[in-house]
Amino acid sequence: MRMLLMGPPGAGKGTQAKVLAERLNIPAVSTGDIFRANVKDETPLGLEAKRYMDAGDYVPDEVTNAMVRDRLSEADAGDGFLLDGYPRTLAQVGTLDDILAEHGHKLDAVVALIADTDVLVARMLKRAHVEGRSDDSEEVVRHRQDVYTAETKPLLRVYAQRGLLVEVDGVGEIDEVSERVLAALKTVTE
Repeated sequence: MRMLLMGPPGAGKGTQAKVLAERLNIPAVSTGDIFRANVKDETPLGLEAKRYMDAGDYVPDEVTNAMVRDRLSEADAGDGFLLDGYPRTLAQVGTLDDILAEHGHKLDAVVALIADTDVLVARMLKRAHVEGRSDDSEEVVRHRQDVYTAETKPLLRVYAQRGLLVEVDGVGEIDEVSERVLAALKTVTE
């Protein structure tokens, strides 16, 4: 299974990616986790990414594209993957298509987690408090929601036109949402 997990910031993509990857026996590939690790380690990429992340903006495509290309070339992603946080722009859709074509693969499904913006903002502010994340002030959280709506939400239309998109209610208990996602995947992969 080669799939994307999409949705606005705070929709539960990271949480669901871990659960679903384990259930589907594929690696979860999260650009956010890779960026945060680089920030923590203060690598040159991490320092550059931190400037954008702290402002609530996306890291530039050329940095992200190279990172995703390298990660999807690793052996554990050969038989499938769950990609969380990429693509985020229309240009990245084309790059992902190219990366997959280079390996003779295509996407099987795109799952979009759906939730109300105010619910997402409250979730992210709670997470910021618990985890002490500097990139989650209310102003930045709302800006990230706006950036998602403007730049990433249009990708859902592209994947819907390809017959790959399923939308799933992302509000509820973790297991409840996971079961919804697994049931939705059956509708596009059968």
